[in-house]
Amino acid sequence: MAIIDTHRAFERLTAAGFDKEKAEAILDTLGETGESLATKADLRDLEQRMTIRLGGLVAAGVAILAVLEVFTQ
Repeated sequence: MAIIDTHRAFERLTAAGFDKEKAEAILDTLGETGESLATKADLRDLEQRMTIRLGGLVAAGVAILAVLEVFTQ
């Protein structure tokens, strides 16, 4: 789960011209969606799982081609 420094974000939003209510609404919305944000660790884990699956698919494809080669001779 991604962690957001809401106090710092609030200060930056108000310094950029957002009034207090709008800044709070933005941060509340981010807090609600924070559970669904992917972190770098999440993406690394996904990449590893996809690499393993792709390797399995390639191995299966090579095995199928080898079997077809044997039976077509």
